[in-house]
Amino acid sequence: MTDRPPILVPIRVLEGESVPEGVPELLANAHVVLLGYHVIPEQTAPGQAQMQFEERATKRLDEYEAIFEEAGATVERRLVFTHDGQKTVDRMSREHDCLAALVPNATGPVEDILVAIRGAVGIDRLARVVAGLFGGTDASVTLYHVAKPNETDADAETLLDGLADRLEDQGVDASRVETRVDRDQAARDAITEAADAFDVVVMGESDPSLSTFVFGMPADQVADRFLGPVLVVQREPSEESAE
Repeated sequence: MTDRPPILVPIRVLEGESVPEGVPELLANAHVVLLGYHVIPEQTAPGQAQMQFEERATKRLDEYEAIFEEAGATVERRLVFTHDGQKTVDRMSREHDCLAALVPNATGPVEDILVAIRGAVGIDRLARVVAGLFGGTDASVTLYHVAKPNETDADAETLLDGLADRLEDQGVDASRVETRVDRDQAARDAITEAADAFDVVVMGESDPSLSTFVFGMPADQVADRFLGPVLVVQREPSEESAE
């Protein structure tokens, strides 16, 4: 049995954000790090905000935690009042050794998963997330790569086959895994177009910080481009980012 991958689920707990339909089932095999956070004005002390809002925020986190546990996930949770939401998300991801963060959108039963691969960096973490979440299901997995102009077909196939082998080593039936390579298109446009046919997108980030870019898009725009949930698999933290 593959270990439960730790997945960060950040929710702006006092701004009407909730757990979208289908997300608890999507993360049934995960260890969910449930981050409830509330961004406060610079002039407001976090302790003051905590006194004012903690009870209401805690009640909502109680509800969300119960929803994930009922679906089968294990859950740990944090409530943070912060002046910088994105820095808080990044810090919590590092502190809890999360493999990925969820950009939540509603989904139905997960039958088809698109795994967008940019390069060899982070392949092991991609494999751990996909195998951990979906290895015990019947969902089909499409490993997808947009080749660069100077990249040969053999290079692209080697990249995708490497991930396919890792998935098989971690218990994902090879018959459920397909590979696909596209060319002559910007990566984000190609992935956006391809994603329409899938229930969930799993992709690697292009920088160790979620506050920067995922395939050239700010992380908060990923959800605007894809209709379903997106799992952003993070690079191994560098020594600088871990400080």
